[in-house]
Amino acid sequence: MQNVFNIAWRQFRSYFNGPVAYIVAIIMLGVVGFMFWTFFFLQGRATVHEMFNWMGYVMVIAAPAITMGLIAEEKASGTIEILLTMPVKESEVILGKFFGAFGLYLVIVLLTFVNPLAVSQFGQLDWGPVMTGYLGLVLEGSAMIAIGLVASSTQSNQLVAFFISLFLLAFVGWLVPAAARFLATGWLASALETISFTHHLESMARGVIDTRDVLFFVSLTIAGLVLSFQAVESRRWS
Repeated sequence: MQNVFNIAWRQFRSYFNGPVAYIVAIIMLGVVGFMFWTFFFLQGRATVHEMFNWMGYVMVIAAPAITMGLIAEEKASGTIEILLTMPVKESEVILGKFFGAFGLYLVIVLLTFVNPLAVSQFGQLDWGPVMTGYLGLVLEGSAMIAIGLVASSTQSNQLVAFFISLFLLAFVGWLVPAAARFLATGWLASALETISFTHHLESMARGVIDTRDVLFFVSLTIAGLVLSFQAVESRRWS
């Protein structure tokens, strides 16, 4: 685990040594804060439900930005070869990179907590849905970062990795939910909801913890890590 921690800490620090962490954090917090407070004053009740939805929407773009260089940058610079010749397992590289990126995401999520604190000053805020909503954000974020890690692990160009993960996340985070809402009812709408990030996050934002929602995000996270591991492992033997 020491190798995982070292790689994760190195990756986490690298975000703040450059502009990535600050740009992503400012854009996410700015967009989410503006949209949330705009809708908050229009609806006139003490709830942060919309904040969770906007976080999910913005992460479709933010996750690719956070993850695009995780492995792709190492490949482009040639440092991946050095890393793999060290006494470090491929699984440790993948887990370290994942936790480094996930750590940045958690920092950004933590900063959004000022919103429910502020809302609680305007009225009686039900903290149950707030806590389950944050759990949903953590689970959704882990799945999105894992998907972005897969894209970065299969590419040596950061921009290509960015657009691949952006396409995948936009599909399940924007297009699928929109199609499900358009169809409203029927088996196709139900099928689309099962792969919709928004659908599973909204359940938790309402205060409901359904094991199907948890398993959905956890399964995607594990699948992403496994696929990333296979991509890196195949490079060692290629």
